[in-house]
Amino acid sequence: MEEDSSRSPVVAGVSQVSFLQRTLERLSSTQSLKLSAEDEAPVAVIALQRYLSEHSDEQQQELHNYTYDVTVTDGAWRAKCFVHPCLNHLVLANTLRTGADVSVTQCSFVYNERRLGHGYICIEKLRCGAETSVVLPRVNDVSSLPMLIKHGMEGSVLLHSDVPLQVSRKHYLSLWNNDDPEGDVWTSGSSSSDTVLDVSKITLLSSLESCFRSTWKPLPLLVKIIHKSRLRYYGKFGLKIDYPYQAYFEVADQSGTMSLVLWNELCPEFYQRLNVGTVLYLQNYTLKQSYSNRSRPQMDHHRLKTFNSIEICLNPRNPASVITVVSPKSVLPQWGLPEVAYLFTPRSELEKLVNNSACDVIGLVTFVGRVERVKSKGNKGPEKYWTYRWVHAMDGTSHHPFILEIFSSSQPEIFNCICPMTYLVCTQMRVCQVEGSSPYLTSSCETETFITGYHKSKPYVSDPRVKSFIQWTKTLKDNVVLQKTAVGGHYCFPRPPKIFTQSATDASAHVSLVAAADLKKELKTLQYREHKQLAIQGQITAVRFLMFPLMCVYQTHTITQQLSRRYVQHLSLLRKSQGAEEREEYKREKSRRPPRIVMGQHLKEELDSKNQGPDESRKKITATLNRRRIRMWNIVCNYKIQIKTLMFYLGKAAAGRGKDEKCLNICVTVACSRTASLRGSRSMRRSSSCSGATSSQHTGRQSRTLTPSLPWLVQGITK
Repeated sequence: MEEDSSRSPVVAGVSQVSFLQRTLERLSSTQSLKLSAEDEAPVAVIALQRYLSEHSDEQQQELHNYTYDVTVTDGAWRAKCFVHPCLNHLVLANTLRTGADVSVTQCSFVYNERRLGHGYICIEKLRCGAETSVVLPRVNDVSSLPMLIKHGMEGSVLLHSDVPLQVSRKHYLSLWNNDDPEGDVWTSGSSSSDTVLDVSKITLLSSLESCFRSTWKPLPLLVKIIHKSRLRYYGKFGLKIDYPYQAYFEVADQSGTMSLVLWNELCPEFYQRLNVGTVLYLQNYTLKQSYSNRSRPQMDHHRLKTFNSIEICLNPRNPASVITVVSPKSVLPQWGLPEVAYLFTPRSELEKLVNNSACDVIGLVTFVGRVERVKSKGNKGPEKYWTYRWVHAMDGTSHHPFILEIFSSSQPEIFNCICPMTYLVCTQMRVCQVEGSSPYLTSSCETETFITGYHKSKPYVSDPRVKSFIQWTKTLKDNVVLQKTAVGGHYCFPRPPKIFTQSATDASAHVSLVAAADLKKELKTLQYREHKQLAIQGQITAVRFLMFPLMCVYQTHTITQQLSRRYVQHLSLLRKSQGAEEREEYKREKSRRPPRIVMGQHLKEELDSKNQGPDESRKKITATLNRRRIRMWNIVCNYKIQIKTLMFYLGKAAAGRGKDEKCLNICVTVACSRTASLRGSRSMRRSSSCSGATSSQHTGRQSRTLTPSLPWLVQGITK
């Protein structure tokens, strides 16, 4: 009887018992189930969802701020399970992720006593499998698989709907930030109202300040949205609000502009329906004093009066605001609503803008960096991360691209789909002027981004700058532009300063100063896609350059036989260049004190083998090499099967004064099996810098273009 009661009516109709079904049956007779190796079977993760935890212990709050629900399948059933907090680190490191297989080794069944007929499987221990799933290829449509539910709990809507298993939470959060809408609860694409509006009894924004702090009920408003901010999630432990969201809008009528705030349950219902250019008919709103510390968009180009003392609040209750979205076909010119204005700035004029000024940009995307996350500083409550990515875009007015630092702006369908060759529009971007570098643009709270496929019916399509950009793109050839595009990789901008002026006692500094012994601990705290800047200080006592992989072959006579014809020509040009020009360069650098180069053990043996003369002669040559700077050049030899050979040509040790001072030419070949292609091999140039912080002090004059600029791979260099 007990075994029959653990099955749902749907489960009994399946001829072959699946792993999830068998596990649920065994959980009916035990509190915690440990699965042996024979009982284990891989299940695929098809959904991983996050929401705020409901802990009361302060220590637990800091360790586990968020809770995760995971939906798995064995190919026959789906099961929505609770992830035990001890497994949260697997999610934060992206080890437990959708599309991967896992093996559940320990689980239990949890009954929720606050709601009868509600329970779920809790996964306490698991083992992550291979990156490629073996379960999902056997499933045609995951959504068509039945949901596995314990007998007697078929009416539990939490297992069927898109809501958390813990009954105190009503919605999910985005997996990697708190600002993007997540789940089916967010309404989008609803049609506007075509109802007849009574605009004879409306009030203007300019008259609302006189209504503030009075008992007189304000009249309806007829306004147009001219700016829209991203969502703000303000949920925290102990807050008894089902949907703790807030969104700011800037609305305008013929008298001026004012801020409008959308609160709580109204955000999932209306946020994605309210866009720039939308006309609203508002009733039962409230007024309150404005929050002075929030960021505001720059709206001087609208040429409208701004009312910043109060703001309009739309609440789901007490009182329940009535929001009517007016259809564009019903908007009449006699209403006097202003047009949406933009401030598009070409790349050629970007250097003229002052720091922190706002502008709108449009460009053709040529580079898209990987998505990164950075922890929000000064955030009260649970930890919060921002997601961002670097983008380059060209607009045809300059040879330099727009360098854009785009943060997620509650538009995940656009942010995750930015790719090269798309037309990108970013509004309300802030200018960041960097000393010694090109300016770049970063997102603000009011930034909106649009790519190809989302420009239709947007107000900016009639802007003259946009039309000029479209005409420029018609002159381009796709295959030519594609050759200049790139995706992914690490992108560091702005570049670190040459001189670190930050104080060690500055707690609000942008870069954290840590001890070298704490670096390992800092690395362990990094989460998936997290980007963190750290600084360490100390005195440089030695610098060692390692070769990866460490496979070195030293050759002295037959190196030219391994080089292609092109690089042999470069080698001959290199030797010819050691004439009067080189001597003049050495004289100019003679006053400098370059670092002393300590040769490796193999290189010492090579020196001894090439100098069979008297001991005094060998000592003199070695002393010359150790006393003066060795000129080094890099030559790349491209082998057939993606094997690169880096040959270091050690030229004259110095410009010798006496005729008896000898110099030695040695060719060192380093075989590297790296498969990454080295671009720009045609643009050969010679580098005379060493590395690290001392490169700016010991860099000579740039001379003839010969070899590519590659890192030095020297065994040991000391100061």
